[in-house]
Amino acid sequence: MKLWEKSTEINEKIDKYTVGHDREMDLFLAPYDVLGSIAHIRMLESVGLLHSEELNALEAELKIIFQIAENGEFVIEEGVEDVHSQVELMLTQKLGDVGKKIHSGRSRNDQVLVDLKLFTRAEIEKTVESITALFDVLIEQSNKYRDVLMPGYTHLQIAMPSSFGLWFGAYAESLADDLQLLLAAWKITNRNPLGSAAGYGSSFPLNRRLTTDLLGFDSMNYNVVYAQMGRGKMERVVTTALAGVAATVAKLAYDACMFTSQNFGFIRLADEFTTGSSIMPHKKNPDVFELTRARCNKIQSVPQQITFITNNLPSGYFRDLQIMKEVFVPAFDELRACLEMTTMMMDRIEVNRDILKDPKYDYLFSVEEVNRLVLSGVPFRDAYKQVGLSIEAGEFTPDKNIHHTHEGSIGNLCNDEIKIYKDSIVEQFDFFKVHEAIRNLVKG
Repeated sequence: MKLWEKSTEINEKIDKYTVGHDREMDLFLAPYDVLGSIAHIRMLESVGLLHSEELNALEAELKIIFQIAENGEFVIEEGVEDVHSQVELMLTQKLGDVGKKIHSGRSRNDQVLVDLKLFTRAEIEKTVESITALFDVLIEQSNKYRDVLMPGYTHLQIAMPSSFGLWFGAYAESLADDLQLLLAAWKITNRNPLGSAAGYGSSFPLNRRLTTDLLGFDSMNYNVVYAQMGRGKMERVVTTALAGVAATVAKLAYDACMFTSQNFGFIRLADEFTTGSSIMPHKKNPDVFELTRARCNKIQSVPQQITFITNNLPSGYFRDLQIMKEVFVPAFDELRACLEMTTMMMDRIEVNRDILKDPKYDYLFSVEEVNRLVLSGVPFRDAYKQVGLSIEAGEFTPDKNIHHTHEGSIGNLCNDEIKIYKDSIVEQFDFFKVHEAIRNLVKG
């Protein structure tokens, strides 16, 4: 059922093909479509395109539909093309011709644009919460195990002393940088496209600043053509930020898989986080981390998928853009699942405090010995040669007492500074402003 269709009957197969998975994806957008509609009708009333009585009737029904959507009970009826049509149909069935007035001054193009931006804002906020939870656990573990040494590797060869404090803290700081990129994506997302219609504006005297304020956006996409061009760009920018987070988590998962193997034995996972073998009774496989690594690698492919879908399109709307929902919408849930599972795992992880007792790690301390000689007055190149010759002769005896003091080193992790850096980024998202705007829309 299409409220906008004329006398031509659409072929059933064509209709099914063009709708695709849109109905399924649109269920995620339902509450945001209603919010956009509430803001839109308030604006229509302010410019004289709706009477106050009509506004009151429409707003009352929209708030009922919003609650239905929030409760997960919103249904797109058989034969109805998308969420926009379903909401308008529900209003028309309840209010008659008044329901048909809601679409004045907008197109499904700017409608889906604003729906996706409102959806994305909410999903970014939930993702920031999940990132922060993992960050906090990593910082906590870094502080807890700050004095427990472990081998550092380059080229997968034993290199220099590291510590679990450094290992946990490194991933915490990486997540903080990932939040910086997500903040940039948030700022691009948090601009209002509503009122751009089909990408060329409207002859109605729309007040786009009003809808911008009502929906809690920082500003609007001013140029109506660019507002339409933002479809695909926003998704690409946001998923690039998600991919950055996924890359950090994938690397952490890889480390964890490697460090749990008997050949390393650096960490131990809680039994409930491992699986066994159908044939080998001794196995405790790090399946959770392996799946996390795979899922995070999959998430890193999403920006490329969106690029391929939208590449080489001129300005203006094209149906190609519809396909993006299928890869964009699920990416948030998948990433948060990885983050939440990793948080659980990292919180329960056990570390091996005696790794460096193994003689094979003695050469980790060769650089420390070189540095001691240099501090005693031996030129660096001479000290390097002296220690190298003692290793070749099998005479090297390590001194495992290390003293690192500079910022970010084993003895000076700077975890407090890393947390301050992370907090300063999170504050800039200004979720409170969005919450206030939505609360005023729904309650006001």
